[in-house]
Amino acid sequence: MNRREALKSVAFLMGSAISATTMGVLFESFTLPEKEKNQVSFSATDEEILAEFADIILPTTASSPGAKAAGLGAFIPMIIRDCYPAKMQEIFASGLKAMQYQCSKEFNKDFLSMSITERQKLVTSLQEEAIAADKAPSFFLIARDLTILGYYSSEIGCTQAREYLPVPGRYDGSATYTPGQKAWATN
Repeated sequence: MNRREALKSVAFLMGSAISATTMGVLFESFTLPEKEKNQVSFSATDEEILAEFADIILPTTASSPGAKAAGLGAFIPMIIRDCYPAKMQEIFASGLKAMQYQCSKEFNKDFLSMSITERQKLVTSLQEEAIAADKAPSFFLIARDLTILGYYSSEIGCTQAREYLPVPGRYDGSATYTPGQKAWATN
């Protein structure tokens, strides 16, 4: 199964947690032309920023490691470069730069120097901007969607954040579910 097919499977299971923009990119039945791949580049610092950003969205909890531990700092740029059309790559890259400028303007720091509380405030503000833009693709929506997809298709997401059954058994549509139990993940 290729990367796009695996992500489509996870996106389908996530349903409304994923934006229409990301669903459109993943469910298009085209292969991204080679000339559109890798239109933008990301530095090691960008990957570190994206890992920390993703960790604000899905932080480490007592029961499972967060998005950073799942390797989303490298995953997000890889998917952007390999799967997203050139225009969307540019939207994402310019949004990342705009976020870094906003950090400097509002907090007088770069993203990596900000406290967790400041990062949460910034992410909340980006979320509110994305909601106000109403369905326009944005850095926040793409980053959030890829955080969710990447995390729940990672080994950590499948085996530690959700209930995991390593050996497939028979399908039981009415398996007992105890309140507070993790959602099921299968391979």
